[in-house]
Amino acid sequence: MNVAFNDESIKLSPNLKKKILIVEDQFIEAHDLQLILEKANYEVMGIMRSVAQVLEFIEIEMPDLVFVDIFLKGKETGIDLAKILKEKHIGFIYLSANSSKSILEEAKKTQPYGFIVKPFRDQDVLITLDIACFRHENGLETQMLQEKILEKNINEITFSSLKWEQALLQLGKTLQTYIPFDYMEARFINDFSNSIGLLRRNFDNYEMINIDKFSKILNFKKEELIDLYTRSLKLETARIYQGDSFAKVNQDSAIKRLVLHTFGIKTFIILPLIVEDGIFNFLFYSRSYDIYVEEHLTLLMKLQNVLTKFVSEMYITDKKLDGKEKIIFNVPKNSRQGFESMIGNSKKMIAVFDSIQRVAPFETSVLILGESGTGKEKVAQSIHSLSSRKDKPLVIINCTTIPENLAESLLFGHEKGAFTGAADKRIGKFEMADGGTIFLDEIGEMPIDLQVKLLRVLQEKEIERVGGRSPIKIDVRIIAATNRNLEEEVAAGRFRLDLYYRLYVFPILIPALRERTEDIPILASHFINLFSEKTGLKAPLLHETVLQQLQFYEWPGNIRELEHVIERSILMSDGNVIKEIQLPFAKKHDGEEKQQEFTIKSIHDNERDYIIYILKRCKGKISGMGGAAEILNIPSSTLNSKIKKLGIKIKHFL
Repeated sequence: MNVAFNDESIKLSPNLKKKILIVEDQFIEAHDLQLILEKANYEVMGIMRSVAQVLEFIEIEMPDLVFVDIFLKGKETGIDLAKILKEKHIGFIYLSANSSKSILEEAKKTQPYGFIVKPFRDQDVLITLDIACFRHENGLETQMLQEKILEKNINEITFSSLKWEQALLQLGKTLQTYIPFDYMEARFINDFSNSIGLLRRNFDNYEMINIDKFSKILNFKKEELIDLYTRSLKLETARIYQGDSFAKVNQDSAIKRLVLHTFGIKTFIILPLIVEDGIFNFLFYSRSYDIYVEEHLTLLMKLQNVLTKFVSEMYITDKKLDGKEKIIFNVPKNSRQGFESMIGNSKKMIAVFDSIQRVAPFETSVLILGESGTGKEKVAQSIHSLSSRKDKPLVIINCTTIPENLAESLLFGHEKGAFTGAADKRIGKFEMADGGTIFLDEIGEMPIDLQVKLLRVLQEKEIERVGGRSPIKIDVRIIAATNRNLEEEVAAGRFRLDLYYRLYVFPILIPALRERTEDIPILASHFINLFSEKTGLKAPLLHETVLQQLQFYEWPGNIRELEHVIERSILMSDGNVIKEIQLPFAKKHDGEEKQQEFTIKSIHDNERDYIIYILKRCKGKISGMGGAAEILNIPSSTLNSKIKKLGIKIKHFL
């Protein structure tokens, strides 16, 4: 992505002679890049032309970051090299010319720290490199903190008073955030009879499966299962089994084949531990083909000592205590605390819950992506309530409602007399959130000049009030959200590349309601109970045909639209059962085409259609009781802003 910047507002962080390696087989381009870097005081370690050269070099000396061309001399590409660099925790930036979309998509999967499109300019190179250094250092710091927290939590379980099965359940819940699994097994390699499995049912609900339950599920006798295991291939090497290696295990091991087929497993990862009584295996299984990467295996290898201690204390020692007391520590709670406002048991929502739980304890910036009405603000609230900042303020800023002439004052505050009308000193939103969290909703709507000021705050961790004479240090965590495709916004020049990468440290994608239709029954029930409690009305039931309608509808307005439909249906229903429901743009019966095909429209088109529909129902009334803003559950100022932006002519509805 090649983006030009005309201003000089970017303050590059000190590179402290960072060591850069260039992997490029075109000499002129490589030499030009070297001159740009050395002029900016970076140390260029060398120019390599092939993957083989690089692998030989990094065995001797490690660079801080690597510029790597996608196409290189020899059979191996820059993408092949990137996968190896990622395993070795070396940051990299791609150099590319006119690569096809499929190649760029493949390159994106390796999670580079940026792209530089040829021919490149000095400013593009230096900005991208500065962002890459920031993201790399931030990523390493977060990784180290994650490992420390994980070790601490496992040790607390290890020295608790829990019995083996309960301890294993706590361990599984703790590891789930870092090693996602649908099924987990724990057992000695030569003792299948005492094998314990954990089958994940939803976010915080696991079913424990021992050999008795496993034999009932498979309709096998225990003795037959033990015999099959005895005659099956034993796995004693730490590795990820996927693709060909997965297929081979599936073919060679009868007992493994039963597990894989029974639970719909597509890949698994194994960690063997050497303990007092032999080899003990932890196995993590997933129904997704490509969920496990080398980082998961590396993390498990780092946890070998703490997990060996866990098995020794909780399994082996437990059988030798003979009623003696164990040392008791507090056991970490693994409940749904912090997610009270979020509802859903679908696979995609469980992935969202896992992401929230993983990122919440850290200071990492989070970018929440998703269509309007999917609940991005609730995700931000959950991250804040699960973080160490939960007792400090969560300040919410809707970027669509910030008046351009007052934006700087609103965000950073102003001193008395700073401008006409500034009769008193004002504390800005960032200062209000000191020690807590700032949630920048609809960040894609922020004007470009305000983006520059926000970037400075992120870099310097300080603000300056309008009319102020000295900067003020602040300590805030940034969470941002948008329904826009920020990559497209960057390419169009409407969003800064450097700000995008500062925010895009830990993205969380919220699924649209049409992608999680299995959650509609519990969401509908929740809104029925919520509205009934608020109004004092008796909670009605949903007729089966109505529920089918709800699950068959496209939901362009997502959860927000479902809430309004349920509220309207309760008010219009007679009796204790909702038998009819009015859905805008609903599908026709008997296989007829839909009145409106939303899947081929953009998010903005869908939002525009929905606002027009509500305005028609309200006869153009925006604010006040029964107005469109009330029905949409947004401030009237926000609705007016959206009406103006979407080009809706309000006079047509009056």
